[in-house]
Amino acid sequence: MNRKTLFFASLVFLLQNCLSAQAQDARVEFEKYEDGNRIDVLIDGKLFTSYLWPVNVYKPILYPVCTSSGNEITRGFPLHPREGERNDHIHQVGIWLNYGKVNGLDFWGNGHSGYKEPGGGEIRHLSVEKTMAGNNEGILVTKAAWLNPKGKKLLDETSEFHFIARGSIRIIDRLTTLKALDTVVVFSDTKEGMFGIRVARQLELPAAGMVTLLDASGKPSAQKVSAAEGATGNYRSSRGTEGEAVWGTRAEWMNLFGTVKGEKVSVVVCDHKSNPGYPTYWHARGYGLFAANPLGWTDFTKGKESFNFTLRPGESATFRYRVIISSGRHIADNEINDLAREFNTRY
Repeated sequence: MNRKTLFFASLVFLLQNCLSAQAQDARVEFEKYEDGNRIDVLIDGKLFTSYLWPVNVYKPILYPVCTSSGNEITRGFPLHPREGERNDHIHQVGIWLNYGKVNGLDFWGNGHSGYKEPGGGEIRHLSVEKTMAGNNEGILVTKAAWLNPKGKKLLDETSEFHFIARGSIRIIDRLTTLKALDTVVVFSDTKEGMFGIRVARQLELPAAGMVTLLDASGKPSAQKVSAAEGATGNYRSSRGTEGEAVWGTRAEWMNLFGTVKGEKVSVVVCDHKSNPGYPTYWHARGYGLFAANPLGWTDFTKGKESFNFTLRPGESATFRYRVIISSGRHIADNEINDLAREFNTRY
């Protein structure tokens, strides 16, 4: 083997090893805590998020959710209140999937008064079916039951989570299948749904007026502050709509971007072309609620359209959503389009 051939062979070997190292540089693993109703999702030993099923939240959630650098993009209240954040809408915790009118029961707002509501439904975690660690991606599969106040099961839920690391970007793909049992299940038209995130104070949109925030002890401060203070967020939809105007509009994805502890952050939610009601309406508010609602047409169209989604006994529907969290920069539209396209072809 001559020197030139040896050089190129060495170069190929180095490139192959570099690519292999890059492919394995982010190990996604799971740690289960039986006494804490929690499974931690770790990327290279660092917390990305936790799958939780607290008894006083009435639904499984992902909380907290962190950027690759470790900054939390989810609000701390009510589980771990932080100074300078709001304490409204106690039922909006982490990332979740539920709905406000299921056979007349409120799964969305259950617990909004700090306790289980008489007319509220509960999504009860049943089991962890699978955890699969991997390089740059880990998979968690869970089962849950949608229950009425008497404990009767209306829906079986199977959720598959893919936790993906790509450099400074973190991705959560959630695929949730809901199956009706022995009764017809109607998701009556309401704005209160469906795939939601309650974001950190810094990702709220600056607003007019005054607001009460929590003090260092986690209690409401005696003095109100400007609603714009500390808020750096802005929405941008796949169709170019921005700010508060995104509420009640349809779009294939929505980008919420801002600055958290000096770090530029984007949080993007992508709809999936196979979801009922695609492209989804956005129940995205400036105060920190960031939700995709494919089923609430009446509220969003001021009564011009309606969509009472129904599952008959034995029927099922799958809802698929992707969350993209960019750390250190605001992700560009063309990159979101690529990731959304990949999401639509992958599942």
